[in-house]
Amino acid sequence: MAVRHMTSSGRPTKREKRRSERQPRRKRIKIRISLLPGILTTANVLCGFYAIMWAMKGRFFAASAAIVVAAIVDAFDGRVARLTKTTSEFGVEFDSLADVISFGVAPVLLAYHWALSVFGRAGWVVAFAYLICAVLRLARFNTRCKTVEPKFFLGLPTPAAGLVVATSVLLADGEPVGTFLRVLFLILFICASYLMISNVKYRSFKQFDFAKMHPFGTMTLVVVAVIVIASFPQTMPFILVLGYVVWGLFETSMMKRRERRGTIEQEEAP
Repeated sequence: MAVRHMTSSGRPTKREKRRSERQPRRKRIKIRISLLPGILTTANVLCGFYAIMWAMKGRFFAASAAIVVAAIVDAFDGRVARLTKTTSEFGVEFDSLADVISFGVAPVLLAYHWALSVFGRAGWVVAFAYLICAVLRLARFNTRCKTVEPKFFLGLPTPAAGLVVATSVLLADGEPVGTFLRVLFLILFICASYLMISNVKYRSFKQFDFAKMHPFGTMTLVVVAVIVIASFPQTMPFILVLGYVVWGLFETSMMKRRERRGTIEQEEAP
């Protein structure tokens, strides 16, 4: 039972006054912290909105940069929500709707105006297929987020698919490309669409904890990564994103091989 310190006249002591003043401050701090994930998700929507506007105006480099920023912000909002213990069903739905804009609609408009429009009807059919795949991918994530492995995403995440488009445009410096490169991009675009709704597993890095890593090793890794990306700002983002896409395919195939070996060993066991 709490003891209330009172003066001889029955008034609260200075300690009691300070304690009562701290409580509203703590409540305000908690409210501000709980708003952080929502603020980051709103920033994600803003980046997606700018990407759409710039893509429609033909400012392809700026549009792709906005999608990259949206992906960076999206990588932090969920982590911030978990760290501040402010995760909620509303937050999950809000984040998914934001992703539809930033990594569904924005990349589609960017890809269509930058490279796919020359293919006529086939171009907008492929663009629409990408959008549907992105929506289905997010719907599947929302319905299965509590049952799937936390280490892996099932299917290529929509931010990664959006980055496939954005980094491709950055690689070309936002300038129009020739027919051969348009065809290559079309193939890559179709592959990204399919991988979103596939059963290929991609690492989520949700359990990747920098605090448990060696400080010197972590700092060295970050510095090297920053130097490499800064040295090749247009090439390295595309290589990193493509590497993530290919690594998921490789890792999934290795998992299936291990499962088959385990099944064969169980069948051969006496």
